[in-house]
Amino acid sequence: MQPYYQPESYRFRIIATKIHGVFDYVIAVALLLAPTLFGFEDLGGAAVWVPRVLGIGIMVMSLLTRYELGVVNVIPMTTHLFIDIAAASFLTLSPFIFGFSSTPDNMWVPHIVFGIAYLTVALLTQTHPYVPQVPVGAERRTDPDTNDHD
Repeated sequence: MQPYYQPESYRFRIIATKIHGVFDYVIAVALLLAPTLFGFEDLGGAAVWVPRVLGIGIMVMSLLTRYELGVVNVIPMTTHLFIDIAAASFLTLSPFIFGFSSTPDNMWVPHIVFGIAYLTVALLTQTHPYVPQVPVGAERRTDPDTNDHD
């Protein structure tokens, strides 16, 4: 593996963008299924639509993010992380904002647990995908089986 420059601000950002991408897709599916899995789907209201709307939003944003697991690569990673922080904060606070924090635990605790986990991952994720730096004077290696000779 080639050495690469790591800015000082990356010292606490220990999660690579590729790992963050995996988490994005997992949390999106988990949020979509949470009302069913935790048994509050039939109660309706914000407790049900908040995780589902956020799950869809996270899935779409992940597909559009400029990182290893993005498909269209439109949204910069820094913007993605900013939206993650806002969405995670909203998810964590939603039981109090919409007044369902006094309902049974299975209805509001998942919002807080998923929100805090999502926020933690966003704060610990690097802001740029890993790109190995080629030392000055070194030639770029090409695959001998292709005609890729820049």
